[in-house]
Amino acid sequence: MSAFVGKYADELIKTARYIAKPGKGILAADESTGTIGKRFSSINVENIESNRQALRELLFTYGKALPYLSGVILFEETLYQKTSDGKPFVEVLQENNVIPGIKVDKGVVELAGTDGETTTQGFDSLGARCQQYYKAGARFAKWRAVLKIGPAEPSELSIQQNAQGLARYAIICQENGLVPIVEPEILTDGVHDIQKCAAVTETVLAAVYKALNDHHVLLEGTLLKPNMVTPGSDSPKVTPEVIAEFTVTALRRTVPPAVPGHCVLVRWAE
Repeated sequence: MSAFVGKYADELIKTARYIAKPGKGILAADESTGTIGKRFSSINVENIESNRQALRELLFTYGKALPYLSGVILFEETLYQKTSDGKPFVEVLQENNVIPGIKVDKGVVELAGTDGETTTQGFDSLGARCQQYYKAGARFAKWRAVLKIGPAEPSELSIQQNAQGLARYAIICQENGLVPIVEPEILTDGVHDIQKCAAVTETVLAAVYKALNDHHVLLEGTLLKPNMVTPGSDSPKVTPEVIAEFTVTALRRTVPPAVPGHCVLVRWAE
């Protein structure tokens, strides 16, 4: 099926290539108000808007970090915040050649008919929200789907539901000028070995890219945030070299060469 080519096609491709530049990464600064509140409470700081603004101003104006970033994922509140002297955070990032992005999903809920598997929320008014985010300066978005490995998981229902959701999100983003970061995260929880994780990862990625093609998503204007292929958290560990080999093999087998890059995200608290 031919890809969707709208008025933003050239811009989407340019943005995706820039974000995927070698030697740079993406800062994930998209913590919700509740998540930041937990971190503030550990250092006895009140979770109010002015304190959240001060924290983000520190992150975005610390000049030594910005040269290593190609993008920053923002929470909706942050997209509209300004520095203490009145400059929008978006402008601060743009002046330092860092592309602003936005988290657009609304978290996961249990998928009916499964044993605790999940699907991602956030489609209500997604198109309208993407339009507003683009006007505010965002140029890419992130949406996280979550799958788990178990005796009978991930189920075919979970795989297809999440693949279709990622594809629907991706095409809505592209129609409104945002590069979609596609994130099908496979949790490490469990007793499975690395071979099981590799098989599941390949199955999930194959389903995701089938869905992206079915929705006419322009792959050159997307990015992938993959999980590492590892043993389950309750299984014997393997060396980093083995993890790298299994991960690269899974990606080579499933990710089309049209995709310009894979994302590495770093959180400010890490």
